Amino acid sequence: MISVTRFDDLGSFRNDWLDAHYHFSFAGYRDPDRMGLGPLRVWNDDEIRPHTGFDPHPHRDMEIITYVRQGAITHEDSLGNKGRTEAGDVQVMSAGTGIVHSEHNLEDEPTRLFQIWIQTDKRGHEPRWDARKFPKVPVADALPVLASGRTGDDGALMIHADAAVLGGRIAQGASVSHGIEPGRAAYLVVAEGSVTVNGETLPARAGVAITDVDAVTVEATGGEAEVVLVDVPLAA
Repeated sequence: MISVTRFDDLGSFRNDWLDAHYHFSFAGYRDPDRMGLGPLRVWNDDEIRPHTGFDPHPHRDMEIITYVRQGAITHEDSLGNKGRTEAGDVQVMSAGTGIVHSEHNLEDEPTRLFQIWIQTDKRGHEPRWDARKFPKVPVADALPVLASGRTGDDGALMIHADAAVLGGRIAQGASVSHGIEPGRAAYLVVAEGSVTVNGETLPARAGVAITDVDAVTVEATGGEAEVVLVDVPLAA
């Protein structure tokens, strides 16, 4: 089953520095039919104005993955970590037993990013932060794994969850495929461009929940496209 949610149908929040759209229930947005997919709890599409951002705040027992689409985000946390993650790159934060962090756009242009929260495999992990640069050229055949808690996903950022975050750019007319094992599902968001997913058209910034299929094929149909996919077990 492929269930599409268009960008205009997402939950939303806006103030003087943040324009946020929610694929799942978050903060003041509540939809009992959109509470997540397995352990995937949050997928926010955020635009942060220049020289603003999220001031220090705490988290516990959650894997938080940030995929930067435009601009850059600067991270600081209570462990002493500080780093700047640019467009096309990824940072992960395992909140574990507790961490306080801030995320600011120190650039002169808006920062656009996906903020993805995945429930941890167990409570009490040591908190940590990491970031990595990934190739920005169009991919061939399969999306690279950016962050993962699965065995064998070498080169990916580590998370404490039975999940994988994949993403990359697809050249016009090219396609990539991803197999989905029994008992698992995927959620895919189009960061840029338009694509078809198993033949169904998805415009930019739409999301699609993919369940009860054994494989998904994504083809770029409106110029070069960029997509991010999370593979999770259906049971949280």
